[in-house]
Amino acid sequence: MKVMKFGGACLTKGEDILKIARIVKEENEPVALVISAIHNVTNLLIKGLELALESEEYVPIIIEEIRERHQQIIQEAITEEEKQEEIITTINEKIQKLERLYYGVAFTEEIIDSVRAIILSYGEALATKLVAFVLRTQGINAQAKESNESGIITTHSFTNATAKLAEIKDNLQKSLLPFMKEGGIPVITGFYGCTPEGKITIFGRNGTDYSAAVIAYGLDVQELVIWKNVAGFMTADPKLVSNARKISQLSFYEAAELAYFGATILHPRTLAPLIDSQINIEIRNINDPKSAGTKIHPMGYKKDGIIKSVTYNEEIAVLKIQGPGVGYKPGIIGKIGNKLAEIGVNIFSVITAQTCINLLLHRRDGKKSQQAIQGLLEEEVEQIIIEEDIALIAVVGEGLLTTKGLAAKVFSAVAEQNVNIEMISAGASEVAYYFIIKQKSIKVAIKAIHSTFFGKRKKTFVIPKQGIAF
Repeated sequence: MKVMKFGGACLTKGEDILKIARIVKEENEPVALVISAIHNVTNLLIKGLELALESEEYVPIIIEEIRERHQQIIQEAITEEEKQEEIITTINEKIQKLERLYYGVAFTEEIIDSVRAIILSYGEALATKLVAFVLRTQGINAQAKESNESGIITTHSFTNATAKLAEIKDNLQKSLLPFMKEGGIPVITGFYGCTPEGKITIFGRNGTDYSAAVIAYGLDVQELVIWKNVAGFMTADPKLVSNARKISQLSFYEAAELAYFGATILHPRTLAPLIDSQINIEIRNINDPKSAGTKIHPMGYKKDGIIKSVTYNEEIAVLKIQGPGVGYKPGIIGKIGNKLAEIGVNIFSVITAQTCINLLLHRRDGKKSQQAIQGLLEEEVEQIIIEEDIALIAVVGEGLLTTKGLAAKVFSAVAEQNVNIEMISAGASEVAYYFIIKQKSIKVAIKAIHSTFFGKRKKTFVIPKQGIAF
């Protein structure tokens, strides 16, 4: 038994849903599908919230955009007009409810988190109905299942919820498993769940990977397949390194660190529900379904090499909190952490010295964090500086910290390109270390490290007369 997740990049046109149908038909075991919103629909829903706040006159415009986006997919995927009209009617009934919510936002002139969660959940709810219907036209016994009705129970955070795994496992064994054992294919909404009281919550932007992992855990499957429009994890970003290679295997910890430090192929929270399970994950390419992707193993695996990938994140800032002895004053880091948690700021990392505490944050959080800490520590610090023209480079691989000479090779490769390293961190994870450089040096640093550890692909030339290959 397996769970398959299809993201928005796999739902751009009608043909994509027919690809999903072909993939499902190839399966010889029970399978559940987890679906994201149709490509760009979540962006439209967010845009609708912003426009509804400005004026109710914008509501019909955004509703029509959402309606047309789904009708386009329907007309591309279904040839029979009667069937088209049937699913269009179902979609329009759901969109009418969405329209009323937007008018509510326009009337109250505010967006509370609970309403935001409900509105943003409509992308997945609409997509699931559409995909399940198209699959049925292809002879597949598929049924749309909304997460809140299936028992995806979460914490009470409306816009960044966490799944309650034990409750979910109990619920899914009752709500989905019987249907699957009879040969049915549940098509489940990703991205959201509900509180124990039934109120809609969402897992945060791009949270469908996470919800797919939660559902895989709840159904106790053998494998989670995450379908993307790329082949899998790469040794580097192909946009920067032309000879980057697909990674065939990763450990859970390697994949988690790559996702955390900037590899956008997988949501950082995806591994958490499965870290202690025996469930394997595979990233596959919907445009090349016969080819193997990247397999992510919960247990051991054959290592191809110590360093698996070099990744980067340029959406970061460093907040430098400076003052005599700030690095060793008892409780100061705790005070900072609590204050930033209050305003919803995540700290990626903390690097301390006697006279400076460096906080690694998302760039969007820099200024509000500076203001919050300034008010908190006026008498304890001399100045708080934001540095934004920086990037984080992360090198990831099992055995990284226990293998002699690897760090020296990394930093030598960067130094040879005249790139200055501003900060270094190692030891927080056994499979990764990272450093901070100026943004302008990202490409040259990544290429230098990749060349050092992965080199160039070897080419084979054959001289026919002499039979020599080299």
